[in-house]
Amino acid sequence: MSLLSHYDFSNEYEAGVDEAGRGCLAGDVYAAAVILPSGYTNDDINDSKKLSPSKREMLAEVIRRDAVAVGVGVATVAEIDNINILNASMLAMQRALDVVRSKSPVDFILVDGNRFPGVGYSEHKCVVHGDATYLSIAAASIIAKTERDRAMTVLSAQFPEYAWEINKGYPTKSHREAIRQFGITPYHRLSFRLK
Repeated sequence: MSLLSHYDFSNEYEAGVDEAGRGCLAGDVYAAAVILPSGYTNDDINDSKKLSPSKREMLAEVIRRDAVAVGVGVATVAEIDNINILNASMLAMQRALDVVRSKSPVDFILVDGNRFPGVGYSEHKCVVHGDATYLSIAAASIIAKTERDRAMTVLSAQFPEYAWEINKGYPTKSHREAIRQFGITPYHRLSFRLK
């Protein structure tokens, strides 16, 4: 089934927004905002979690090529620990939208999830599982995921014992065991507790 291309076709510049890395033990949280051309279709674009890493990478290039505008925002580990992961995710989304708004008008915002502060931004709608419903949110999920995965792969070269190139900072069994054995790094979120 193809994803919906727009929430409201009267909004030519509709930005889809999603984040990646919210449930991780290590690394920054990333968000992306994407405006696709009006009427754009691509049956391969889907929720990033349903795609292989190689397919995500290929589609990220297609999205960047075809989009009206793409923006990426990041909230750091320090910000996550200071304001909590939910607020840091919202901050990363706002930063991604700021980048998009520097490149294009934004008529409407579609946000994956059930909340978005929306202060100072265009009219918006939150959509639970929006990355499996709307093309622009799915595109944003692909951009956010590929950007974060690349960053974690780079960091894994400094800390190979945590295998971030594989687990990307998520709380896998091997990652939790590595923390118990080697301790934490400056890239681990101190506000997250191991059970």
